[in-house]
Amino acid sequence: MDGDKEQGLKTIATVVYALQAAGFFVGITWLIGVIVDYVKRDDAVGTWLESHFRWQIRTFWWGLLWGVLGGILLLILIGWLVLAANAVWIIYRIVKGWLRLAERREIA
Repeated sequence: MDGDKEQGLKTIATVVYALQAAGFFVGITWLIGVIVDYVKRDDAVGTWLESHFRWQIRTFWWGLLWGVLGGILLLILIGWLVLAANAVWIIYRIVKGWLRLAERREIA
């Protein structure tokens, strides 16, 4: 992969991590980020960046699943714990992914 294409994909992955982080304040950025991931992930196939696109997509879907379950469980009060755990897990994935991206390393 040429350097310009790789740098472009790295920039896109950086922007998506920022959109995910902003999602805690402006929820629509989560959706924008995952759409960008789906549009650009084929360009990253076979590169070290592919793992970041996959990581971001999985973070979105699992975060959404646990967010919905936590919202439903609010009816019996345990939902607050589920939502708090989900938020911590999402923050962990954003931070871990962003740090690995900055180090130009794959994410598992």
